[in-house]
Amino acid sequence: MFRGLINDAKSAAVSLVAKYLARASVAVPFLIAGGFAIAAIAHMVIDRFGAIAGCWLLAAGFTLIGLLATLLVRHKEHEGEVADKAAAQADTATVAGEAVQAALQAPLALAGALMSTPLGPKAAIDVAKTLLRNLPLVVLLALIALLFWPSEDGTARATDEVAGPPPDANDAANQPNRDGLEQERAA
Repeated sequence: MFRGLINDAKSAAVSLVAKYLARASVAVPFLIAGGFAIAAIAHMVIDRFGAIAGCWLLAAGFTLIGLLATLLVRHKEHEGEVADKAAAQADTATVAGEAVQAALQAPLALAGALMSTPLGPKAAIDVAKTLLRNLPLVVLLALIALLFWPSEDGTARATDEVAGPPPDANDAANQPNRDGLEQERAA
C-alpha cells in the first residue's frame, strides 16, 4: 500500500524536477546571448570613448540598472507589506477571540472525551503520570503559551494602531493662535 504511494510521490517529484530543468535549459542560451550582447556593448563603448572611460561608463550603466531594480523590488515589497499589515489588522481581532475561546474550551472537551471512554479513568491516570515525568517540558510549554496569550494592553494597542496616532500636543493645527493671545495680553 505504501509502496504505491511512495512511487507516486517519486514520479511527481521527478516530473517536477524535469519540468524545471527543461525551463532552465531554455533559459541558458538566452543568458549566453545576453553575455555576448554585453561584451559587444563593452567593445563599442571602449572603441568610442577609450578603455578607461568606457569601463567607467559600463560600470555607471550597470549601477543605474541595479539601482532601478532595487527601487522596483523595494516598492513591490512595500506594497506587499502594507497589504499584509492591513489584512492582519482586519483579521487579528476575530482570530484572537476565536483562539482564546478554543483554548479555553479545549481542555474541558478533551477531559470530557477521555472520561466518556470505558478506559477513561485509567487513561487519565496514565496521562497525569506522563505529564509529571515530563514536568520541566510541560512548564516550558506553559510559559511559551503565556508569551502568546493575548493581553488587554495588546488589544488596546491594536485598536489604537487601527484608529491612528493621537493628535500631537505640539501640532500647530491643534494649538490656538498664540500670537493673537500675546498681543491681547500686551494691550
